[in-house]
Amino acid sequence: MAERRPIALTLYRALGRALTPLLHLLFRRRAANGKEIEGRKGERFGVPGVPRPKGSLVWIHAASVGETMSVLPLIEQLARDGHSVLLTSVTVTAAELAEKRLPENCIHQFTPYDTPDCVSSFLDHWRPDLAMVVESEIWPCMFDEVHQRGVPFALLNGRMSESSSRNWMKAPKTSGYIFKCLDLVLAQSDADKQRFLKLGCRHVEMPGNLKFDAAEPAAEEDDRRQLADQIGDRPVWMAALTHPGEDEIALKAHARLLEEYPGLLLLLVPRHPARADDVAALVRESGHALARRSCGDPVVAETGVYLGDTLGEMGLFYRLAPVTFLGGSFNDAGGHNPVEAVLLGSALVTGPRVANARAVYKDLWEQGAALKVAEPPELASEIARLMDHPDSRKEQVDRAMNLVIMGRGALTRTADFLRPMLAGASQADMMERGDGQGA
Repeated sequence: MAERRPIALTLYRALGRALTPLLHLLFRRRAANGKEIEGRKGERFGVPGVPRPKGSLVWIHAASVGETMSVLPLIEQLARDGHSVLLTSVTVTAAELAEKRLPENCIHQFTPYDTPDCVSSFLDHWRPDLAMVVESEIWPCMFDEVHQRGVPFALLNGRMSESSSRNWMKAPKTSGYIFKCLDLVLAQSDADKQRFLKLGCRHVEMPGNLKFDAAEPAAEEDDRRQLADQIGDRPVWMAALTHPGEDEIALKAHARLLEEYPGLLLLLVPRHPARADDVAALVRESGHALARRSCGDPVVAETGVYLGDTLGEMGLFYRLAPVTFLGGSFNDAGGHNPVEAVLLGSALVTGPRVANARAVYKDLWEQGAALKVAEPPELASEIARLMDHPDSRKEQVDRAMNLVIMGRGALTRTADFLRPMLAGASQADMMERGDGQGA
């Protein structure tokens, strides 16, 4: 007899159905702010944008750019092995990244809203042979519907903070039901593994963090050379992947640093290029001469801030910045993946709020492989310390690189753990096509 849904989950599902009309208003508002694509509205309500490909289909859900980047190597490997892959995400920036980076036999769709009707419509069309979610994407309706259909279900690169674990434990019947929907959890760290086990997950392994296996981000050499020639011998630092409030912090730090380093150039790269006009206005209000990447503006002698308001060019910017403040660490964004900066030799400074990659940052801070700034006013002095001591800066970068190298291998181990589930998906596909052997 199938396990009955907990009352809380039943109420959640009913609430989702009741509030579905409001989701149309929410979508319209988000689209007006550049956070949704009007022409792809149907996808958010489970209406497919393209046909399902023939054969086995692996569905991977990743919320945003960071999660998408972490699973791209796995998607590429699945594609090489002959699997069609459906990648879903929530954010527009992740969709734009997918358009550029997904292999040919892979599809991107926006994630349906977590209501019974939206998720059911999505699953009815796509019929995945294997479903996987990335990191901490735990959606009750999604988990329930996938489980009810008997689709093999895994959590990749799973992370669970202590506070989130405590919150789930407050509703043990609901959390027990939801987490038992997962057939396999692949955790980032042993601490994450233990939390998932306490929450009732049936099979938990710890292959490591996929983010350590990230490839060195690419850059067009002609673009790098052109910008490097324009910058010349000017000192440079970068504020990367910033969020609202952090642009102001970076600009204040830059003003202080200019007192000590005349001619200093700030590369300011917001996390979401859609905010570029607002960030540009802040730069002008601060009195700095601005050049914008999206407009093709060159860096000239008077340029104080170069705004990197394009997508997919972090490899270019990291190559130009010997020192980087990595954003998302002074607000509630939870920090961003530091591995790309490390791979390209940029010394890192961060704020303290990095819950999304806490284990990685803990190692970086403890090993002297990155600097943690407790409060925004301290940022300028830490940037200056790295600029003033190139030998110490190189030692920090080398320690960070060693940590990344030691952490690699999660991709291979993850693929090994997934192999039985993938074999099952391929077998199901053969049976559907009539290739299996009858009894």
